[in-house]
Amino acid sequence: MVGRLFNYIVRLAMTVLLARLLTTEEYGLYNLTLSTVTVAAAVAVFGLDTTVMRQIAVMRSRKDENGLWGTIQVGLGASLFFSAFVAAILFGLAYPIAENIFHDLRLAPLLQIAAFTVPLLTMSDVLAGATRGFRNMSDTVIAQNFVQPMVRIVLIVILAFGNLEVWQTVVIFGFADFCASLILLFQLNRKFGLRRSFSGARREIGQVLGFSFPLWLSDLLTNFRGNLQTLLIGSLGTIEGVGIFSIANQVTLLGTAFHASLNQSARPLIAELNDQGKRNQLGHIYQTTTRWVVTINLPIILIAILFPEQIMSIFGKSYIAGATTLSILALVNLVHVATGMCGALLEMTGHTVLKLVNTVIRVTLAIVMNFILIPRYGIVGAAIAALIHETVANILPLGQIWRLYGLQPYSSEILKPLLAAALGVGGGLLMREILPLNQSLAVLASHVVVVLAIYGLTLRLIGFSKEDRSMIRQIARPVRLLFSRR
Repeated sequence: MVGRLFNYIVRLAMTVLLARLLTTEEYGLYNLTLSTVTVAAAVAVFGLDTTVMRQIAVMRSRKDENGLWGTIQVGLGASLFFSAFVAAILFGLAYPIAENIFHDLRLAPLLQIAAFTVPLLTMSDVLAGATRGFRNMSDTVIAQNFVQPMVRIVLIVILAFGNLEVWQTVVIFGFADFCASLILLFQLNRKFGLRRSFSGARREIGQVLGFSFPLWLSDLLTNFRGNLQTLLIGSLGTIEGVGIFSIANQVTLLGTAFHASLNQSARPLIAELNDQGKRNQLGHIYQTTTRWVVTINLPIILIAILFPEQIMSIFGKSYIAGATTLSILALVNLVHVATGMCGALLEMTGHTVLKLVNTVIRVTLAIVMNFILIPRYGIVGAAIAALIHETVANILPLGQIWRLYGLQPYSSEILKPLLAAALGVGGGLLMREILPLNQSLAVLASHVVVVLAIYGLTLRLIGFSKEDRSMIRQIARPVRLLFSRR
């Protein structure tokens, strides 16, 4: 969580820099390029990042060293082959994609530069999955949440003293992934020495690729769906709209940091518990993590809904047009976190085909809704489409987990953050009567402080559960150690 929050803060600072250094159209081209290369990397990874993580967690639980070594070989070798192939295709089709899909030839050279980053993105994801399979989160955090964003922002700041161009930002994006891949490879070698005989491995290629294939299709559609609004706004709307929508979407990413952190941390554990048949512990993790995610995310969502214009104005006056989009995307995030880690449960318990079916439904609905709403309502239509298809897509696995295992993500403890949120909204509305909102950052900060204070104080007065107190102690422990050393 700390790593993701640090990553978010650095990325947000980088977003502010780029929004002010580049024009709205240039920032739109930058985001279109990254969205395209992200989809290409999702094609190349072939689901091997999640497959390798699950297989390593299971093999490690069984103390099967030959199986571990074989899984690593298959994962890294296959991902390198697939990524090189996809990169070559993207490079060759850069001009047809730019001209026929996005109707802007300025995008073509950017796509060709980005093609060289596909193997870097793919290897970084697979190496991260391998290290997480050993139930070690710090290696991935250091590489992807600290080093990667810091390399990007430092290089952008250096180039900002000159005349920063869009192609330079794309090169920086790829170079940062290269640095992250080197660190992950070094850390993986420390956990499981890679200087060993290839013949000593048990390479279950069919099993690995067989498990990864439906997962790949599902993840591919998920990644495509995640970048769908950006791509369709660029095709059906305007390049300027891409830039504004991307800013609004970037702001809402703060709310996903804790959720994604819990998901990544819990996946290897879910795979082990399912392999051992410990169903009650799975249910307990499901409910506890859902409550934590809702508790952490609710105040962030409330702030985005209550103060959208003031938040978007931070990036420049031209981005205030995305205020309504920001509020709707905050509701999308609420839907996402309120259903817990039902998707992770489906994956790690082996129901990859079921996940694929869910993703096909989600992406199909997303495409239909975006084609209907973007031409008519622009970026607001894209946000409404996201709210519709995300609601359907999150309800599906929620019901499937209940039907398969009789597990649901809610306990009576979930009412505590809901009550605190209601009082926080009331305090925020009252504050508007006392101190009306304007474009001043000081006024915005005072309103935000009031909402957060009411929310936090309410939770404190209601009282925390045993698991909540345990989590707070774990978070506070390194802080206390830091100050005690000082």
